[in-house]
Amino acid sequence: MKIHNGDTVTVISGKDKSVTGKVISVDHKNQMLVVEGVNLAYKHVKPSQKNPQGGRLHKETPIRASKVMVVCPKTNKPTRIGYRYLDDGTKERFARVSGASLGEISPAKASYAKK
Repeated sequence: MKIHNGDTVTVISGKDKSVTGKVISVDHKNQMLVVEGVNLAYKHVKPSQKNPQGGRLHKETPIRASKVMVVCPKTNKPTRIGYRYLDDGTKERFARVSGASLGEISPAKASYAKK
């Protein structure tokens, strides 16, 4: 999956459509993400020592990775993500819309370096 923790994403379908948030956690096996402020559910909490008031708390629940797109850092629009090798052989993610870098994935390999 091309989406990582800390990426800013926007929801493209469902009840939270067009909501933007930061990825909190990623489940690669099930293709699910937990995003700040998206897909909120209530958790009913009994009064306790830690929470003497009790009540209903908002909790983010997982959302399918296919329902979100990463926001391009340059244009602030949703974009697809690609991989490319730089001249020194490092692999990085990039935004397909603008070509902006989204960070390195792996260190330089001599076999991928351009000669």
